Amino acid sequence: MPRYLVTGVAGFIGARVAGLLLDAGHAVVGLDNMNTSYDVRMKEYRLKGLQGRGGFEFHRLDISDREVINQLDGKLNAVINLAARAGVRDSVEDPWAYLESNITGTLNLLELCRRQGISKFVLASTSSIYGADAPLPTAETADSSLPLQPYAASKKGAEAMCHAYHFLYGIDVTIVRYFTVYGPAGRPNMSMFRFVQSISEGSLIQLLGDGNQTRGFTYIDDIARGTILALKPVGFEIINLGGHESISINDLIAMLEKSIGRKAIVEQQPAEKADMMASWADVSKAGKLLGWEPQVGLKEGVARMVDWYMSERSWASKIKPD
Repeated sequence: MPRYLVTGVAGFIGARVAGLLLDAGHAVVGLDNMNTSYDVRMKEYRLKGLQGRGGFEFHRLDISDREVINQLDGKLNAVINLAARAGVRDSVEDPWAYLESNITGTLNLLELCRRQGISKFVLASTSSIYGADAPLPTAETADSSLPLQPYAASKKGAEAMCHAYHFLYGIDVTIVRYFTVYGPAGRPNMSMFRFVQSISEGSLIQLLGDGNQTRGFTYIDDIARGTILALKPVGFEIINLGGHESISINDLIAMLEKSIGRKAIVEQQPAEKADMMASWADVSKAGKLLGWEPQVGLKEGVARMVDWYMSERSWASKIKPD
């Protein structure tokens, strides 16, 4: 039975990747430090859905702690590194936390691969790495040398470290750059959860900027499926995983209003300097190398997200978005 290490296993993407691997009959060693970067009740909810399942074991460990290398043993077929400090705006407030988790943590896991002879490493990266002037849709060949925030800079550093370990030690590396992931049990500090919660509960949405900024939203199941496909041997590759539909924030709010059946209360705030004005992925490389393409359209994904929230509203309405 293949056995995979999934870091950030209580995270939004990590929990779904682990669940799909378990569904396929694989064993999963899950790591998470359960930090409080956002309301930990959401992480506990996701983790509860994995614990008790056959083939799953959980370790509460921090990948930025060098001792993590010595605390994991047993045969592993691959490492899927989804543990990270995520969030563009929060990284401006505490860049040190992003350096420790995203760069030092990645280094520790690469060392684990080197020492234990683990031949495959998958790293989650971000569309934020493309900076301010990326062509749309954005291909992997677009410039990523001028990140706009510590979050993107830390991911660029992690990518570079992966290449060094590939070159020196022959570790097979796939870097997947995600584009605005959403879906049930999503990160509460991301726009999709915030908007659904605010519209449903009649609370204020603080909209940063004029709402004309656009995003290529990607449904969680598509992202998790692409991440697992990225276990394929490729040598060293960087691959975009992103939705095929781009939408403005204003139009997204209107879509959510229709799905929920309530009007949003919106207060416009000054735009955030750290935010990108647009993101939209060119995923042709993912199609060629992995046989992947997004399958869940935005209308369907939004409906699933709203249905999940309504079914879990008794506690999800109390989740703090910040």
